Amino acid sequence: MKLKSLDGCRLAIGKYPSFSYNADGGGGEAILIPSQKSNVLHIHFSSRTFSIPPLTSKTTKFLSLPLPPGFKIEMSMDKLEGTIDKNSGEVLFKFESNFLFSIGSMLKFPKLIVKTLLTSGKVKGKLHEGEGHALQNNGTIKLVGISIIPKTGNKILDTFLGLPNEALAELKCEIKSSI
Repeated sequence: MKLKSLDGCRLAIGKYPSFSYNADGGGGEAILIPSQKSNVLHIHFSSRTFSIPPLTSKTTKFLSLPLPPGFKIEMSMDKLEGTIDKNSGEVLFKFESNFLFSIGSMLKFPKLIVKTLLTSGKVKGKLHEGEGHALQNNGTIKLVGISIIPKTGNKILDTFLGLPNEALAELKCEIKSSI
């Protein structure tokens, strides 16, 4: 079982407008965990082999404009695991990651810690809401999740992002036995 991230993703934090994000080419292979139910797949992705493309001027737009050159947000996935219901196509993944924001090679900020449940259903927070789409026959799926991003300890970043603050992720993916 493989997951491949696609174009058409969206990320938002606080009251800022959302970023449109082309995550095409990311993903990894899942390990299947034995299950009591024949219709439910339990899967786990290795943080060592799972890749998430960085947000850069080539992959990300904010207010319809590319991110400024030198701006980069790298993501390192710590945990991605959960279930796929083969009958309904419903998916629920526990996702934990660090987002590392830098401007050029000189200015690096502390990591943003993201912990959320990514679902093919609906999510609603105080600031954001989203609706996913169940796993389709062609393998496409839209996962959504809301997370509270804690303070980093960096006064500039914490103030700029209003941390702690709510964030939304909408991820378009493809999940197939073989891609």
